[in-house]
Formats: sequence, structure tokens, C-alpha cells
Amino acid sequence: MTYAHWLRDFEAEAERRRLWDDPPWGRGAQLHPDVARSIQRFQVGEAGDGANLIAKAGGDDYAAAVRLFVAEEQNHARMLEELLRAAGVPTIASHWSDAVFVRLRRALGLRLELMVLLIAEVVALRYYRALRDGTADPLVTRVAGLILADEERHVPFHCHRLRIGFATLGRPARAAVFGVWRLLLLGVTITVTADHGRALRRLGVGRLVFVADVLVAFEAALARIRGEEPKPRHVPKRARPRGLF
Repeated sequence: MTYAHWLRDFEAEAERRRLWDDPPWGRGAQLHPDVARSIQRFQVGEAGDGANLIAKAGGDDYAAAVRLFVAEEQNHARMLEELLRAAGVPTIASHWSDAVFVRLRRALGLRLELMVLLIAEVVALRYYRALRDGTADPLVTRVAGLILADEERHVPFHCHRLRIGFATLGRPARAAVFGVWRLLLLGVTITVTADHGRALRRLGVGRLVFVADVLVAFEAALARIRGEEPKPRHVPKRARPRGLF
């Protein structure tokens, strides 16, 4: 895909979002206190204005796509705020983990900022899947599902830009960078599981499972960046359930 393709994808998603109804906030939501506190922290992380990333993106189709990406992240923050309000839970103004991420990202160039951002996106993939699948509340399930669908598009978008950014780096240097990147991801993931462990347990996901799933998703992202698209899984004909093919 080119940046023009990504731009059209984000524009199409913005149009779909404009036409779709918002989740039914008025029906209310039930949130366990541990899960509510966890969502409060993620809501802060989604609420940035993205100005620093937009400034680094330049002025072409990529920059236009980045602006729409930021708008989607801000919409996540809005939906999480509405979800908390529906559950009678206030938002919080800040959280130390978000402050650390913001300072780290703003101190770096575009490629390194995207590397840090990709860590957050991969962690978010597993978190929102846990939130979607681990609750019986219909409003929570819907909001988490909508955000997860966006995050599943965001990761390939960032991988595309990083693939271009790493194209001129020799294989040994790239391997060294990826090694440090993996260590940073592991540290962030362990920190998140410690900070949100009670909520994850309430959602039916153990700490070790969460860490392992994030690591698998990150390796898939690194494969994309290296240009190794995942191979489709072969299902023997005798193993295919009837009526599905």
C-alpha cells in the first residue's frame, strides 16, 4: 500500500463513523471498580492531541493520514469517557504511565516516536480484546470492539511507515535495534500488567497470558516491518467445518 491508499482507508473509516450511530450511552454500563480504574488510565492515554506527531509527519498524504489517525485516537478517548460516564465513573486528569510515554515520544524523531507508539498500539490490541471478551455488559463490549477494530488497522499503518524507515538500515544494525526494541516492549508490557493486573484478572486474562500475547503480536508487527507478510494458514479439506466454505 502507498500513503495514498492509507489516506483513502482513513477517509472511508471517517465517513463510516459519521454515518453510524453512537453506542447507546443512555442505557448505562456496569463496571467493576478494578476495570473502571483501568479504563480511566487508558482513557488518559488516548486523549492526546497528537500535535507533535503531526508536526513530524510532513505535508503529504502520510501527514493527512496521520491527522485522521490522531482523530481516531481522540474518538477512542471520547468513547471511553462516555463509557465511564455511563457507568457513573469520572475521568482522571493524568496518569504517570501516560506522562512517561508522552515525554519519551516527544524527545525523539519520527521513526523513534513511531517505535514507541507501536509498543502502545500492540499493548492496546490485547487490552481491548480482553475488555471486549471479558465482560457481559453490552455497552462495554461494543465500545471495546469498536476501538479494537481501529487498533487492528493502526498497527499495519505504523508498520508500513517503519518498514520504509528501516529500509536503508543494514541487517546487523536493524537486528540490534530490534533487540533493544523488544526489551523496551517487554519492560512496558510487564509494567502494564502490574498496573492493570487486577482488571485483567477480572476480565479473565492472567498476567503471563497477557505478556505472552503481546509478545506474539509484536513479533508479527516486526515481521511486517521486515517485509515478511504472514502466510495464510492452510486448512486441509477434511478439517473444514461443513457449511462455511
